[in-house]
Amino acid sequence: MAKISDIIKYEGNNDIFIWKHPCEDFNTTTQLIVHESQEAILFLNGQALDLFGPGRHTLETQNIPLLRRVINIPTGGESAFHCEIYFINKTEQMAIRWGTDSKVQYIEPTYKFPISIGASGEMSLSVDDSRKLLIKLVGTERVLDRQQLTTYFRSILMTKVKTYIAQIMHTNAINIFEIDEQLEAFSINIGNCLVPDFLDYGVQLKRFYVTTIVKPDGDPQYEKFKELHFRQYADIAEAQLQQRVDIIKQQTEAQKMVIESQAIAQKRMQEGYTYQQERSYDVAEKAAQNEGIGEFSNIGIGLGMMTGIGGAVGGMVGGTVADAFAGIATPTHPSTIANKFCDQCGAELTPGTAFCDECGAPQTPSDICSKCGFNFVKPGKFCPKCGAKREV
Repeated sequence: MAKISDIIKYEGNNDIFIWKHPCEDFNTTTQLIVHESQEAILFLNGQALDLFGPGRHTLETQNIPLLRRVINIPTGGESAFHCEIYFINKTEQMAIRWGTDSKVQYIEPTYKFPISIGASGEMSLSVDDSRKLLIKLVGTERVLDRQQLTTYFRSILMTKVKTYIAQIMHTNAINIFEIDEQLEAFSINIGNCLVPDFLDYGVQLKRFYVTTIVKPDGDPQYEKFKELHFRQYADIAEAQLQQRVDIIKQQTEAQKMVIESQAIAQKRMQEGYTYQQERSYDVAEKAAQNEGIGEFSNIGIGLGMMTGIGGAVGGMVGGTVADAFAGIATPTHPSTIANKFCDQCGAELTPGTAFCDECGAPQTPSDICSKCGFNFVKPGKFCPKCGAKREV
């Protein structure tokens, strides 16, 4: 008779999903020890029977109802029985590598040349349904490790990965030289496509990553378009850089002009004059440098502008103009006002008197203004043109 085990516990490695205990003969006093993140299943004739969670269990009849019904174990006392016990590791198995076994063929959407690419990455898996996984995949195997599980799902992986990449590259017109920007999107979408297939075997796809797109480096046609693509980007970047440099230069010049203007304004404020006054000084200086009345006639407008400037400028301009005109003869005009004589004695009258100095006879008022020469047309005491008192 085969040796009956008194204690049964997991003795496999941590990277194993399912491990079968080597002993198959037990009795109703055998102790079953199940660790955290594990499950144990009694298996007989292709059937997954009683399942045990973490803890210490005695395989007495009330704890194995399914097995007892199959092999008719009597209740009470110590009874021997035969079955298989599988331990299922439910921890998340991470960093399981995968990769396409062949290249994906498609037409590059931007440059329209045929290209072949591959993909690889990592995934993490955990057991979701121990019974389903045991029945569908284990069979007569004693161990199901990471490598074996990946092998089981290889065909599903390859089909889904290749199909998705080819479709998404064509639909979204993704440039082969920018495909690495899509790795996260590839990972999420391909992972979502694979989840139902893994669950169908009792396995949970926890994480899925596309880490590398394998490009045809070294292929002459690929290298030619690669150089063209990055040359275009380099030219664009260079043009943008030059544009930024030009903008910086313009900003620098503008700031320089502002600073210079502020400095000049500060200087004027400290010296007590304005921009308009400074321009008037310049005009006056040019006027002083000119010789002859002919030169002054050319700057008449400038001198006219200066008439509204404050006292300091007006004084300077007045002095300058006076100096410039000094010694220049001013043409005279013959007087239009004649001397007057007494109507009675003929003596010359003193201007402004109403009676003759010699004979005392009253005099007739003059018809011409003694100040401005206006010709009076009607009697009056004052000149209507200049306002001077009318003389006799």
